[in-house]
Amino acid sequence: MAAFPAVAQSEWTKIRSVRSTVWTLALTFVVTLLVGTLLSLVTKNNFADVTKDSSTPFDATGTAFSGIMLGELAIVVFGVLAVGNEYSSGMIRVSLAAVPQRGTLLAAKAAVLAALAFAVSLVTVFVTFFVAQAVLGEHSTSLGDEGVLRAVFSAACYLTLLCLFAAGITVLLRNQTLALGILVPFFFLLSPILSVVPKVKTVAHYFPDWAGSRSIQVYQPADQPYGPWVGLLICAAWAAAALLCGYLVLKKRDA
Repeated sequence: MAAFPAVAQSEWTKIRSVRSTVWTLALTFVVTLLVGTLLSLVTKNNFADVTKDSSTPFDATGTAFSGIMLGELAIVVFGVLAVGNEYSSGMIRVSLAAVPQRGTLLAAKAAVLAALAFAVSLVTVFVTFFVAQAVLGEHSTSLGDEGVLRAVFSAACYLTLLCLFAAGITVLLRNQTLALGILVPFFFLLSPILSVVPKVKTVAHYFPDWAGSRSIQVYQPADQPYGPWVGLLICAAWAAAALLCGYLVLKKRDA
């Protein structure tokens, strides 16, 4: 029986040896930082116009994370490629031959993905936050203000959970092209559109991206159906469900 630490070490070697996974993590950092900084600069220069119709106080933290939508797409792609490369190359057969305990294999893969995604996400959100607050100047906030540290930390957790959700879906589908073809349009088009359509937005508010993104808000709108921690828990439930479904498929089907 393969020991979990040895399997985790093997998974770490697989991930860091594939260039595409490294580049997608780098892209998560770059786009989140650049877009957040740019929109913070635009907000500072047009502060009166940006805030004149707002019903809640100005959220300097949310402004800093304006680029997180693009960052989440990059980390979703990372989650897909980190798992899907094995299926596209046929290496999954070698992995299953070396580690017949499929639950152990998937758990080790998920643990390594979570650790790596969280580390990159944590650096990304803190760097983005501090740079954006420097750009915002007199309109900035600090980690000591109420709800700010929670929002920044939640942003890192949110990105990590989306990565695990994407990984679980990829194991379930056993095809990285199909997984990308479903997840990218879902997060970039379907979910944002449905969240503003009156008759279906209530359901869309429980999608993983919408729910998780509520956790990075410092000020919660009055009509929001739940708070930031509940939103993060909903996102975590989606990730857990995706991994569980992936495990059931991995356990019952051939590679």
